[in-house]
Amino acid sequence: MQWNSVGEFFAMGGYALYVWGSFGACLLLMIAEPLLARHRLTEVRKSLIRERLADELELQQKSR
Repeated sequence: MQWNSVGEFFAMGGYALYVWGSFGACLLLMIAEPLLARHRLTEVRKSLIRERLADELELQQKSR
């Protein structure tokens, strides 16, 4: 496609809302996914540490 002006490019032949909305949604998801994955990994690590500490405490109490 050829556009005669920047305005025509951003209008995308009348489909600008769909085109730019799709780009925006994709960008939002590409930013959110790694952040959410990192948050989940942190939560899993904290949970594993709590479980390990609880197991160690239980073993100490049983040995007394």
